[in-house]
Amino acid sequence: MSVFTAATDRSICAPLPVLGKDVTVPLVTGGEVTYAALDYAASAPALQRVWDDVAAYAPYYGSVHRGAGYLSQLSTDLFESSRVTVAEFLGCRADDQVIFTRSTTDSLNLLAAALPADCQVFVFETEHHASLLPWRDARVTYLNAPRTPDEAVETLERALAGRDPYGPALVCVTGASNVTGELWPVKELAAAAHAHGARIVLDAAQLAPHHPVDIAELDVDWVAFSGHKLYAPFGSGVLAGRSDWLRDAEPYLAGGGASRTVARRTDGGVDVAWHTTAARHEAGSPNVIGVYSIASACKALTEAGFDSLVAREQQLVSAVRAGLAEVPEVKVLSLFGDDAPRVGVISFVVEGWNSSHFAAALSAEYGIGVRDGLFCAHPLVRTLLGSDPQDIGECGAPEAEPGQKSLNAIRVSFGAGTPDEHIERFLKAVKELVSEGAQWKYRTEDGRCVPDRGTATQV
Repeated sequence: MSVFTAATDRSICAPLPVLGKDVTVPLVTGGEVTYAALDYAASAPALQRVWDDVAAYAPYYGSVHRGAGYLSQLSTDLFESSRVTVAEFLGCRADDQVIFTRSTTDSLNLLAAALPADCQVFVFETEHHASLLPWRDARVTYLNAPRTPDEAVETLERALAGRDPYGPALVCVTGASNVTGELWPVKELAAAAHAHGARIVLDAAQLAPHHPVDIAELDVDWVAFSGHKLYAPFGSGVLAGRSDWLRDAEPYLAGGGASRTVARRTDGGVDVAWHTTAARHEAGSPNVIGVYSIASACKALTEAGFDSLVAREQQLVSAVRAGLAEVPEVKVLSLFGDDAPRVGVISFVVEGWNSSHFAAALSAEYGIGVRDGLFCAHPLVRTLLGSDPQDIGECGAPEAEPGQKSLNAIRVSFGAGTPDEHIERFLKAVKELVSEGAQWKYRTEDGRCVPDRGTATQV
């Protein structure tokens, strides 16, 4: 029987077509099954619409900017019109810049390199490493994990009010946790930051694929996100927001495209005049196809309608949470509690199971792809698991053998392309593994839990 009730609400749309929806994978127990991709928080499958748009453009591929040929001019127009599309998708203000990068990590490292002298950065320990670690040349204040959205705002206000000396400051916060999926009070945190003379950057890597992100409405100064989580292929990202710090900073990379003029001096040196536009931080030949794929994804999500996408995703979230709640051995991880709004990202642990063993069994015996580990958010997962900060744990599988306790968790994540059947299969698999155990023996190999292919392998 389906875990879903018949949907009569026409605001709930069907899954969007994605690449790989018909891919089959072998099971260690024999046969094949259609792969259930439930690791969207790491990388979402590309939308079919995006892939079709890229394929249609590919024969016209050319190097952008300054090329006299038709294909170069076409590619340049495509590149710059993609910038406009992304700006519209994010609700950018008239004087905001949209800079294309390689990823969220690259975007936040770019911003870190553009900070004014003696800037102080405030970041919660709950952040993904992409937004926790780039601020190496700044004075960083790490804030303890809050247990309610109100506590998050209060914690930030106290920290900002007590900063000394008073000078430039930046707050970095996630929009939706990559571990718990919980939504953060971004607008309230932005108001607190601005009230204390600070700016704020939003890590929207997990928010933008699931909810509309409006820079002006949220009143954030910058937004960063990655294409590969927004149903586009790997290798492209965005940093969008206020231009002044970016315009005043040294170029992120020195080279062609970032420079407006270069001339030799009489003393043998070189004088360079850098661009003051987004090009200042886009040196080198850009990833035109990656940029275009982001713009295509932005258009596809906008045309599908975020209201209907959100409504369907919330149906999936409710089904997963209800199904996991039926298994007493499963503990879902949460900062803000069961009633907190969240996107389709849910992490949990299973009593009596090594999380890597559980995830391996889901893959090998059911064809379900989830993630296990600390999800590049080590301090947060340690806090949620109630462990000591010094306990051993790392992204990916630990050295613990199957059945042994490990400091990591299991994450299931989904989105606009997830069919109901994948959620139903996942919940059925969880219940069977907990009640009946794995059908196969597993071992640790090169830090990963894998099926034992030896002679006596079947349990």
